[in-house]
Amino acid sequence: MFPPCPLLCELKNGTSCEECLKNVTCLWCITTKSCVTYPVRTILPPHALCPLNDARWGLCWMNFQILIITLSVIGGILIIAFLVCLFCCCKCENIGQCDAGRIHCSNYIISCVQQVKIRTDYPSSPSIKRLYYTGQNPYSRFS
Repeated sequence: MFPPCPLLCELKNGTSCEECLKNVTCLWCITTKSCVTYPVRTILPPHALCPLNDARWGLCWMNFQILIITLSVIGGILIIAFLVCLFCCCKCENIGQCDAGRIHCSNYIISCVQQVKIRTDYPSSPSIKRLYYTGQNPYSRFS
């Protein structure tokens, strides 16, 4: 096979977009209606060659500007989705640790409440007895 001729795309200048884009190395410019060789040294075609909105490569109905915007939006959504998933996974791991800490803390509070209840149900010290039993029992006359 022979290497592709560098002027092969320029030979299709008088043709249509579909005819130009049959060769993958060609770029169609709508404003000038010309078929040029795609500048492979630059990622995007320079504005002097063809404005980005009017450049067609691969498909005649898809321009570079919409393609770049669409790919950027999809890439941004994928990055945000990845970060949200990463945040949720880290958050879920910490929730398990927090729940264990809450259970321990709630058990401690329950034991403290039970101890206070035991102390108030059975007053043993004289100061507590004085607080609860100050004087004669008002119901003693009914017995």
